[in-house]
Amino acid sequence: MGKSRDGTRIAYQNKDISSKSFGENLRGDALEVYGVMVPKIVEVKPTNLPAVEANELRMDNLFLLEDGSFAIVDYESSEENKGKYLGYVARLAGRIYNEYGEYRKLRIIVIYTADVTRGSIKSSLGMGGARLEIEEGFLSDLDPKEIRDRIDGMLTRGEPLTDRDIMELVIYPLTHKGREAQKRAVREAIEIADRITDEKQRRIAASGLLVFTDKIISKEDEEEIIRRLSMTKIEKYYEDRQDKAVKAAVKQAEDRT
Repeated sequence: MGKSRDGTRIAYQNKDISSKSFGENLRGDALEVYGVMVPKIVEVKPTNLPAVEANELRMDNLFLLEDGSFAIVDYESSEENKGKYLGYVARLAGRIYNEYGEYRKLRIIVIYTADVTRGSIKSSLGMGGARLEIEEGFLSDLDPKEIRDRIDGMLTRGEPLTDRDIMELVIYPLTHKGREAQKRAVREAIEIADRITDEKQRRIAASGLLVFTDKIISKEDEEEIIRRLSMTKIEKYYEDRQDKAVKAAVKQAEDRT
């Protein structure tokens, strides 16, 4: 464990802990916020790929869906990096075959920040013998002011937030154009999330903000989320769960002897 400037304990694997926590609370319609219609998410999978070079980016999210297919979900502010998905597919196909003994359908879902508008880019990448079809979501379709004012008003009136409200708060920073505006929106989202009284929803919002703003969030804001939104409780939860799993395995081995 490490420490922030004010002594807050921070896990070095904080992104993985946040992904697990957030993924366990995703609902079937979670991706519908982006306008992407896919089967229900049933499991969050590790995002590490075999033979990834040091200078390559790791995919943002990998989900196992209800129909047995897999969805790679990445967040982009331009379409310059489409070629990397061919590498993702090739490596992921091998990993899936090794794990399941068969090849599964792979979905490539790219969520574009507000810097990209619908109709301004192509949804496929064709190179003769290979063709990549991409399912897209555009955060430019969402109104950040409406999201902020609506959720702020609900919290002020003491009204409970829905799962969709939480998802919209989590992606609120990415509905802004430009890196500086997105960073300011991260701070706004932290302030709003800090007012959520439901502990479970606060945990979902905290872990979601860390996961979805990973490419733009500053170290200071990351530490602020951990400090103010009780992320240390999430770390403790997974540490305790791991300890229980180890103890159970040891007891099972002792019972067999």
